[in-house]
Amino acid sequence: QVQLVESGGGLVQAGGSLRLSCAASGRTFRNYAMAWFRLAPGQGREFVAGISGSGGTTSTAVSVKGRFTISRDNAKNTVFLQMNSLKAEDTAVYYCAARFGSTWSTRESEYDYWGQGTQVTVSS
Repeated sequence: QVQLVESGGGLVQAGGSLRLSCAASGRTFRNYAMAWFRLAPGQGREFVAGISGSGGTTSTAVSVKGRFTISRDNAKNTVFLQMNSLKAEDTAVYYCAARFGSTWSTRESEYDYWGQGTQVTVSS
């Protein structure tokens, strides 16, 4: 099984940057595709970015394309989300998720493990 712990959230002004981290426990981390989802008030969980087990392939949602970058360090069992040019609309709880398999899914129901989430608040 995999345990996930997010960190790096906080309060930032519009236009600023944050880097979120997700630390995973498990001996087969590289066998899991990873993703970031977010939950804003009044909304369902939204796919933000995904990355393959090897880190060789990534995808980002249209809403964050060009601003957010997902990456991973398999030697440290960690996945990152670099968030630049933040907007007030990015305010949400951000969740790290793991899915056994080579690539990601945009559907929340396809993920096996979830972290507790980290709050990101963007002021304008």
